[in-house]
Amino acid sequence: MRTTVNKGSFADDLKVDERWQLVERIAASPHFRKSARLRELLEYIAERTLHGHSDELTEHEIGKRLYGKPSDYSPLEDSSVRVHMRQLRLKLHEYYDSLGHGETLIVEIPRGAYVPVFRDTNETAEAAEMSAPRKAARRPTVAALISWIFFGLLGAVCALQWQQLASYRSAISLHPETKPPWPYSQMFDAHHSTHIVIADASFGLLNVIRGKEWTFEDYLKPDFFKTCVGLSSSKGEQRLCDYISRAALTGRDDVLIVASILALAGSFRDRISIDSARDLKLRDLDKGNYIFLGDEGSIPWVALFQNRLNFKRSMGQVVERSKFFRNSKPRPGEQTTYVGLAETGTTGDEYTDIALVPNGSQEGSILILEGTQQEGTEAAGELLADPERRHTLLQALGLSSDPKEKIWFEALIRVRVVEGTPVSDSVVATRIIH
Repeated sequence: MRTTVNKGSFADDLKVDERWQLVERIAASPHFRKSARLRELLEYIAERTLHGHSDELTEHEIGKRLYGKPSDYSPLEDSSVRVHMRQLRLKLHEYYDSLGHGETLIVEIPRGAYVPVFRDTNETAEAAEMSAPRKAARRPTVAALISWIFFGLLGAVCALQWQQLASYRSAISLHPETKPPWPYSQMFDAHHSTHIVIADASFGLLNVIRGKEWTFEDYLKPDFFKTCVGLSSSKGEQRLCDYISRAALTGRDDVLIVASILALAGSFRDRISIDSARDLKLRDLDKGNYIFLGDEGSIPWVALFQNRLNFKRSMGQVVERSKFFRNSKPRPGEQTTYVGLAETGTTGDEYTDIALVPNGSQEGSILILEGTQQEGTEAAGELLADPERRHTLLQALGLSSDPKEKIWFEALIRVRVVEGTPVSDSVVATRIIH
């Protein structure tokens, strides 16, 4: 049972607080009029923060106190709080783009947090104005840009190792005999191992350095990563290339998806291995089940299955133009192309393809979560971790309940992204693969 926020229970001292008055204006706006849950969420986190109880604003506590979740519920298995928080960020963004354009005070919820932050727009504008000349004068070099990417990915590797262990320990204590939900139920069986293949971010970095994507055939060459060293004349970039040729790095979105799969795998958790794309061999794919977390630009092995798919991700120049999915056989009302974000970390519509196909020997299953940017891949993992959104996907495929037998399919998903955060998604088109 959900808990309903009672406005009358708020202390009178909030009524004269300009921050609370802002929250009331936002909650009464057309953007929130039809969304009681988001309205209550905004009021709840604002009230707790303004009364000095921001320490209570964790995902687990919000789920328990605001949405009536049981005290032992697991946020790893139930992502509803995260979903609502992303939707709330989107609604706030829409409010300030329209009715709230003239507000002198803004409220925002930093990515990955649940505590709202109130800022004066004048102070924000002045700070931006003061920093602008500095940014113009210190335009980053290619070497600096690559270094920033490198250290960010290096941090992601550390986070992956820590969170993978923490998530696994948490997961094995939660309903160890639970059967995995569809479509993960098709990815686990008693006779095969299931391999979660994480992105080879080093390969992605090489694509950025070159300015064009390398092919799967290039990737298979034994000395492929040594070619990086000859791409630059800068000593700094050469050292970075040398490191890339030896290191297997991955990204943040993989961490989140791996954690959710471990939480949903039930009694099959001990049959899961987590592999880097770089460690695979061609003959491996004829045995077992594989879950690929990324597109050809980060997991070149995905190219092996493109001929079975209707929605094919474009290949070409890196950074200079948006990536897109090409619709091989459009149906009435469908587009021929679906263009995603031009670059990661921005705002706009992103696309991701979720595909489930048999492996080469027909004895195992291949699940591909393929966004044009990392936000798309992250959103695909979140969709499959959420019961309501899985049900929506089933309905889009023409199914009323989890299939008893294996079904092969493909689904193109539109994802709304705000400043690098997936906030909502919808099924655009589906195909049953025969």
